Amino acid sequence: MIFRILVILVVCISCSPYRYLTKELKSAETQFQDHIGFVVFDPEEKKTLYEFNSTKYFTPASNTKIFTFYAGLNILGDSIESLRYIERNDSLIFWGTGDPSLFYSEVFQNPSTFNFLKNSDKTLIFSSSNFNTTPLGSGWAWSDYQNTYSVERSPLPVFGNSMTVTWNGIDSVQTHPLYFQKEISLSSHSEKETDIKRRINSNEILIVRSDSVYRQSWDLAFRTSPETVVALLSDTLQKQVAYLEIPYDSNAQTLYSIPADSLFRVMMQDSDNFIAEQILLLCSGKLSDTLNTDWTINYVKENYLADLPDKPQWVDGSGLSRYNLFTPRSIVALWDKIYADVAHERLFTLLAVGGQSGTLRNGYKHDPPYVFAKTGTLRNNHNLSGFLKTKKGKIFIFSFMNNHFMVPTRDVRSLMESTLKKIYEKN
Repeated sequence: MIFRILVILVVCISCSPYRYLTKELKSAETQFQDHIGFVVFDPEEKKTLYEFNSTKYFTPASNTKIFTFYAGLNILGDSIESLRYIERNDSLIFWGTGDPSLFYSEVFQNPSTFNFLKNSDKTLIFSSSNFNTTPLGSGWAWSDYQNTYSVERSPLPVFGNSMTVTWNGIDSVQTHPLYFQKEISLSSHSEKETDIKRRINSNEILIVRSDSVYRQSWDLAFRTSPETVVALLSDTLQKQVAYLEIPYDSNAQTLYSIPADSLFRVMMQDSDNFIAEQILLLCSGKLSDTLNTDWTINYVKENYLADLPDKPQWVDGSGLSRYNLFTPRSIVALWDKIYADVAHERLFTLLAVGGQSGTLRNGYKHDPPYVFAKTGTLRNNHNLSGFLKTKKGKIFIFSFMNNHFMVPTRDVRSLMESTLKKIYEKN
């Protein structure tokens, strides 16, 4: 009898519809010389359909934003807090909340913050006393400091904490915001290629000339400081804004700006690192009187993520840090939580869609679309986690992680796309 049961089990395993995946993924690991993790889960049946290295830890890159998304969903509410403020005599004192939307062109613009400050007849005073976070995150690449995918975190961002520099190729330079025009200088000699360099600890910028004469434009992260914030506000509002370090007042009132989904959508579809980092600061401000990334992460881990299969090593909002480590099965478990909590119609409109939007616009093309997910890419790492809608209309949750490959990312992406397409067709 026992022998017959064993035979039946062996036959069932050998006939598994996903048996072919193990062979393909092992072959890919050998070919790419990398590490692959893959999980497919049925949220209706609460059943893992397939897993490969599901308990191994991987560098998630921007899959970290799934954790940030979950934090925001649980803490922020429907609308984003823009400012905390209090009126004292003839002064309006205000503190930032971390809201990234002020003058940031990538998100829905609501003029409420601008109008509130512009129309006040009080003396405007900005304080950053509630900010207790380093501008750059732990484990970020220090050499990326001037790139816009690595902008600094701050209590009151303006213009996305970035600037645009445009050079006509000869002698004319323009900046947006105009405030940074005075920081630009041109090299006295020519190099083979035109380049732009910002000093690491200031906003002094050098444009390195070349023999090629043509118009060029660069987007750069700027060095943040309270002094820079009030200068930019004064310039934009056309009225004086002062800076004083005034302790946060617990009686401060709250001004709201934009719908939370306006931030979530850009973060999840376009993988906006800046918004992701600021969301964790926004969460901290809702939970306490201090803007601190670590505080938010620890709170969410203790209060919302204690039941994940594997303890996450989570250190920032964006996934820029190489210190982040998650397992594929924990990412799937997190998506399962989100799937249970958020209306599905709303959820899928916030995610990148294969062949249609965001970072998946140029891949996973199909009509109707079948992949709704979050990408995660750092050099030598590429991940994709989210939802797969099968040919028969079933919804599966998956996490597909690839770390430390030396082949072109397109080769890894091709494997992922062909694998997910097979699962789509067979279900």
